[in-house]
Amino acid sequence: MAGNPLTDPKWPSDLADTVEKVVGTVRDRATTPVVHITRGIVYGTMAAFVAATALVLLLVGATRALQSLLDLGLSHAMSVYLSYLIIGGILCLAGWLVLRNRQTTDA
Repeated sequence: MAGNPLTDPKWPSDLADTVEKVVGTVRDRATTPVVHITRGIVYGTMAAFVAATALVLLLVGATRALQSLLDLGLSHAMSVYLSYLIIGGILCLAGWLVLRNRQTTDA
């Protein structure tokens, strides 16, 4: 009598396999998207911090390089002020260009 689960010798292993398959499917559908979202948040935050740090270091390096270049023809104090003015002007120009291309919601 294969229809009676109590007398079928394969019934416990078949039931265990079915339960394992159902639990695995539910677990994959429930946790896989959450794991992907969490990884995206963590790696995105880490990338943002690294990019911000790299940008600051790049600006400091560019300012210092410009000061060294201007030191060749000007006094040190004047080259410092002029390098700040040039880097600041470039950043203001970049900000103005980005601000000009922004999307407005005027109705």
